Amino acid sequence: MPQKSSSINISTKIGTLELRTPVLPASGTFGYGEEYLDLIDYSCLGAVVTKGITLEPRRGNPPPRAVETSAGMLNAIGLQNPGVEVFIRDKLSFFSEQNIPCIVNIAGNTPDEYGELAARLDQCSQVAAIELNVSCPNVKKGGIAFGVNPEALREVVATARKNSALPIITKLSPNVTDIVEMAKVAVEAGSDALSLINTLIGMAIDIETRKPLLSNVTGGLSGPAIKPVALRMVYQVAQAVDVPIIGMGGIAGPEDALEFILAGASAIAVGTAIFYHPNVVEKIVAGITDYMTANNIAALTDIVGCAYKGDGEVGND
Repeated sequence: MPQKSSSINISTKIGTLELRTPVLPASGTFGYGEEYLDLIDYSCLGAVVTKGITLEPRRGNPPPRAVETSAGMLNAIGLQNPGVEVFIRDKLSFFSEQNIPCIVNIAGNTPDEYGELAARLDQCSQVAAIELNVSCPNVKKGGIAFGVNPEALREVVATARKNSALPIITKLSPNVTDIVEMAKVAVEAGSDALSLINTLIGMAIDIETRKPLLSNVTGGLSGPAIKPVALRMVYQVAQAVDVPIIGMGGIAGPEDALEFILAGASAIAVGTAIFYHPNVVEKIVAGITDYMTANNIAALTDIVGCAYKGDGEVGND
C-alpha cells in the first residue's frame, strides 16, 4: 500500500461499515475478488464489491457483449454468474483469507428475489454489506427496470431491508428524470447508503455491416465520457439525503476521485479504468493522501462535500 503520513486519516464509513481507504472496485469490473490478486496491493482497497449475483446461475448475453467507444466502453454482459449458492460455497472464503470486507452486489427479477438473496447473504459472516443492482428488469411489471420506477424501487429496497441486518447500499440508475427523487425513495425505504451512478444506456453501430455492434443492441456506457453526468448527480444527491454516497463514473485518477469526494461522496469506486490500468487504485490512494498532506487536511471526512458546504478553505493555513 502507498506510504502515508501517520497524521493523515483516509478511512471512511459507509453506514456501519468502516473502510480503511475510500477506494473500491466497481461491481462487474473486479470479478469475485481473487482475479486481481497478483496485479494490485489489496491493502489499498477499502472493500471489494463483487460482480452481480442472482438466485440462479445465469449465462448472460451472447457475444459480442462489450465494445470500446470514444472515451469509454459499452457492455451488455447480462449478469453472467454462477448463482448465489455456488458463490457462497466457492467464492466467499477468499475474503476471510485476505481480511478485506466483501460487498455483494445482488440482482433479481422480482422484489422477492432481492429479499431471498439478502436473507441468504445475511447468514454469511464474510459479507460486510449488500449492494442492490436496481437496473434489472422487473418481470412482473413488463420488464421495466426497478431503478426507474419510484414505487418499484421502494419495494425492492424495503424487501431487502426487511430480510437483512447488513448495511444496504442501493446502486442508482442515471437513466431517470430526477435522480434526487429516486435517492430519497431509496433512503426512505431503508437504504443505508447509495452508489451512483450505474451505467448510461447507449449503443454503437458497425458501419460496414450496418448492424449494432452488441448482440443485445444496447449496453451500459461507462468510462470517462460519463464522469460529468455522474459528478453532477453525486453533487445533487449529497445535498438531498443524509446517507453516505459511493461515487463512481469515469474515475481514472486521483483528481477524478477527489472531485467526487468534494462533491459529496464518502467513498469512490473505480470501474472501466481497472480494465486497462489495474493499479490505478493504488495511485488514487497515494494521490488522495498527497493532496491531503499538501493541504494540511488531517481526515478525509473533512473534505467530503466541500464543493457545496462552502468549506473550500478547510485545512489550509
